[in-house]
Amino acid sequence: MPGAARAKDELRDLAKEISACRICVEEPLAAPLPHEPRPVIQLSDQARICICGQAPGTRVHKSGRPFTDPSGDRLRQWMGVDADTFYDATKVAIVPMGLCFPGLDSKGGDLPPRRECRAHWHDRIFAAMPQIELILVIGQYAQAYHLGRDKKKSLTETVGNWREYLEAERCPAVVPMPHPSWRNNSWLKKNAWFESELLPVLQQKIARLL
Repeated sequence: MPGAARAKDELRDLAKEISACRICVEEPLAAPLPHEPRPVIQLSDQARICICGQAPGTRVHKSGRPFTDPSGDRLRQWMGVDADTFYDATKVAIVPMGLCFPGLDSKGGDLPPRRECRAHWHDRIFAAMPQIELILVIGQYAQAYHLGRDKKKSLTETVGNWREYLEAERCPAVVPMPHPSWRNNSWLKKNAWFESELLPVLQQKIARLL
């Protein structure tokens, strides 16, 4: 079997394993997931761009499709792409740090991504997608995984040093970003450089890779 065909089959098998995953219910590292698992992920053996965010929210858990919410609308605007491009698995892969909606805390906010996902799946996922050239790392959990010791002390400092990561000799290249949630509107106002300096460069790079 040619290498490309073998890799495609292996990725398809991995996707099937993930869709059937029940680790956080049957073998949880802490309290079990409080609802039926529904992994939401977009794998690809062709995409050169990957989005790595936090975890599905309530709307995405219901739809079964990543970023089907206002955050997704803003993220697509940041990237300079339309929905057809965004959901084209030959162009964009989407791998959240938590593959399932983690549930809500006592204040109604989303809980952190389940640790089981990173421990069991992420290394395998990215090993199966070696063609990825650019990863958008959204939020502190994704930044901790993809930047490791190079992550700064705060999200603002990490995102503020985006040129350092983008221009480093690393493959795939990494661009740290805040979450596109409305909850970060005040952060965006305080850090106007994100939209005026980072986004134009990001959009140019995405356009080239597409």
